Amino acid sequence: MLRVTDEFSVGRSPEDVFGFMVDPRNLAKWQTIKTSATPLTEGPPRRGYRLREGNRVGPRRWDQIVEFTEFEPGRALTVRVVEGPPSTGRWRLAPDPAGTRVRFEAELKAPRALAFVLGPLTRRQFRRYHRNLRAELERGS
Repeated sequence: MLRVTDEFSVGRSPEDVFGFMVDPRNLAKWQTIKTSATPLTEGPPRRGYRLREGNRVGPRRWDQIVEFTEFEPGRALTVRVVEGPPSTGRWRLAPDPAGTRVRFEAELKAPRALAFVLGPLTRRQFRRYHRNLRAELERGS
């Protein structure tokens, strides 16, 4: 199992950060490999909500289905890939003087032989996602 962590601040309230993150229309704005995000669950995002995400890295394309397994507005969001490459990601949000402090943890199933290569690449990818998230929110999207 490959583990990834990150911690960063965003100059917006925890409620704003959370609301932006769970809106499927915003996903490709910060997670740059996403080509689409189609809700599979009717109604607003909540615990149990599912999305079909289109992904692209170079010439490789794939879909995955993601479920919100923890949903505490302004506090915590956990997603789990239920169809696709096995992984989970959890964002914990807390107020801080800059707006919101975000702590991120992910676990991804990866062959042990590839972990030494995938680990640094995955860490950089999530740091980039989080920089994008901060930039989108701080510019007022």
